[in-house]
Amino acid sequence: MYKLIIILLLALPFGALAQTVTTGAVYDFSKKSTSLPGVTVRNLSSKKITSTNAAGKFTIGANNGDLLEFSLVGYRTDTLYLTNLLGKTVYMVDRVNALNDVNIQGVKMNKSITSPDPMAEKYSLLNTGGNLERKKMTDKVGGLNLNLGYGKYRRQQRKEAELEERDKYLAEIDNNFNEKTINNLIKLEGEDLKNFMIIYRPSFLKIQEERPFRYSFYIVQSYHAWLKLSPKERKLQDLPALKKTN
Repeated sequence: MYKLIIILLLALPFGALAQTVTTGAVYDFSKKSTSLPGVTVRNLSSKKITSTNAAGKFTIGANNGDLLEFSLVGYRTDTLYLTNLLGKTVYMVDRVNALNDVNIQGVKMNKSITSPDPMAEKYSLLNTGGNLERKKMTDKVGGLNLNLGYGKYRRQQRKEAELEERDKYLAEIDNNFNEKTINNLIKLEGEDLKNFMIIYRPSFLKIQEERPFRYSFYIVQSYHAWLKLSPKERKLQDLPALKKTN
């Protein structure tokens, strides 16, 4: 009997510890399989601090609703809102912004454009009043016309790419900011939930600027802001009726 009591007493601390600890691993966002050792992990709610080991793994005391912060030199500091204490996989983004490659095609440069031509008119003298015996600037004028047409084509391509990117971000918002994901984090329903989603729906520009965007953290932050609103501010105001004109 006494042995059983001693075993139960010894097991209690371990049981309590298992319920208030979360574990996980941290990796490089661009190289998914590269673990990050030495990452500082802070529990902003309980002020506990630890760091990842050589394999990028960590263990820290935590409870549901705590906010963990991950920081490492050369990487952007990130946070994680705990909805449960299951093992976490965290990806950190480095601060180095690689320049996009520029692909120029479709235009063949004339050698006379990149080397001085003593017989060519200067740009300021390109008119009918110049010396007609000198070499005509057909190459340069033709090249200018090609550049203008190519520029218009590139602007059209850029506009189409921007619209495609905008649609991509809007689809991402729909997939991550909806009734199901919000209900998993906060307790809102009915008219309050609809108003919350309209008032705090993130814009595609915000999503574009903050990559990767932390939807869970944003929803929790928005909910705390929502709680500070008055009942009137939480309701969408009806637009004034338009006056009828004869």
